[in-house]
Amino acid sequence: MGKRRKARELALQFLYQLDLRRGEDPASSSEEFWSRHPVDADVRAFAETLVRGTTLHREKIDELITQYALHWDLERMAVADRNILRAAIFELLWTADVPPKVAINEAIEVAKKFSTQESSRFINGILDRIHKELRPG
Repeated sequence: MGKRRKARELALQFLYQLDLRRGEDPASSSEEFWSRHPVDADVRAFAETLVRGTTLHREKIDELITQYALHWDLERMAVADRNILRAAIFELLWTADVPPKVAINEAIEVAKKFSTQESSRFINGILDRIHKELRPG
């Protein structure tokens, strides 16, 4: 497994934890999380970038999920799916060094591991629409 895939998986786990512990500051949970998930500096740095960026832009990201996930209430979505979408949307819209197709494909692969086959199709559909409408060509 590549370093960035590992970082995305860890970011999902951290975001999942933060989502369940609503209102918790990522900085206050960081050392505890990383003591349970020791990884090399590059993996940790990329995962922390994803968590920080996703958390910083969460309000806008959640608006986009609500807009593009037709007939789905954000709070009723599976926690894993919601956080895979959040991190992937952050990558799609706020990181220049990750090609959109890579961000989408990585989100699908993470969904296959941490969620269901149906979830990966659901996530692909939403991310593809966001990519085409908000970050075309």
